[in-house]
Amino acid sequence: MSIGKVIVMATGGTIAMRYDPVRKGVFPAVTGQELVEAVPPLAQVCPVEVHEFCNIPSTHMSPEIMLKLSQKVDEVLKNTEVLGVVVTHGTDTIEETAYLLNLSLKTTKPVCLVGAMRNSSDISPDGPKNILCAVKTAACPQAVGKGVFIVMNEEIHSAVEATKTHAANPNTFKSPFWGPLGYVDEDRVIFRRELINKQKIITDHLVEDVYLIKLTTGTDDFLIQALVDKKVKGIVIEGMGRGNIPPKVVPGIRRARAEGIPVVLVTRTLGGRVLKGYGYEGAAKPLSEMGVILGGEISGQKARIKLMLALSQTNDNLKLTKYFDD
Repeated sequence: MSIGKVIVMATGGTIAMRYDPVRKGVFPAVTGQELVEAVPPLAQVCPVEVHEFCNIPSTHMSPEIMLKLSQKVDEVLKNTEVLGVVVTHGTDTIEETAYLLNLSLKTTKPVCLVGAMRNSSDISPDGPKNILCAVKTAACPQAVGKGVFIVMNEEIHSAVEATKTHAANPNTFKSPFWGPLGYVDEDRVIFRRELINKQKIITDHLVEDVYLIKLTTGTDDFLIQALVDKKVKGIVIEGMGRGNIPPKVVPGIRRARAEGIPVVLVTRTLGGRVLKGYGYEGAAKPLSEMGVILGGEISGQKARIKLMLALSQTNDNLKLTKYFDD
């Protein structure tokens, strides 16, 4: 058993739900303490202390709540007796919360987000095993300094790379092209690689008025023009391939830039980064020359989180670009 304890911070999600026969649906019903009590082998890992942060479906999560969670995690990890934190969370938005924590936390102690694809009243729920693996990882000395993790299905994924790939399968979380950082075996936690990029944006607030638009063939600039009319603080565009977009979208982006609204361009593909290669209208090169920020490898939802945090530090487009040039 490890010397020290792990804090389990409950936020809700499917892992904390069960079927209600009266209302005929799955609803939040399980406390963090009940989640821990359902995993007797935790007693062989380390002492566990439960903090009830909230109990909401993950689609009810917001960037504001995420930042408050980040601040709470940093607060509890100041205690020298605490080895790490496990956050129980719904899987629909777990990657966004994990990414925000990875960027905003001051601590170097392990922080693991964990969820379940099957609620507690399902046949063979995956929550108990996932919690056990997450606590083992949070208590592991080798996990220190490696960033925030999503621990699911006995695999350890970086918050920077992990994404949900299936709506229902327990093996849903993947790190496309890179794979997991490691895995949790019966007797130990095993790491096989380490994340190089450990970027931080330490802030006490964020700018929530940032929107994500996913582009498809033939899309025009109607939605972007509406966002410019709304005077939003930032726009993230999911383009195709290397960051290419339909030409009818360009006027809206040009107007957004003319009015000082930061625009970040990412790719809708699972892997790869946007790049100034193609030069035709709507390609990343002319968009970049227009002042559009190339978002690197991260997904649209993660680019939105990063822009929210970065805007708390600066509105200068050149300085914002440096946050994404990783």
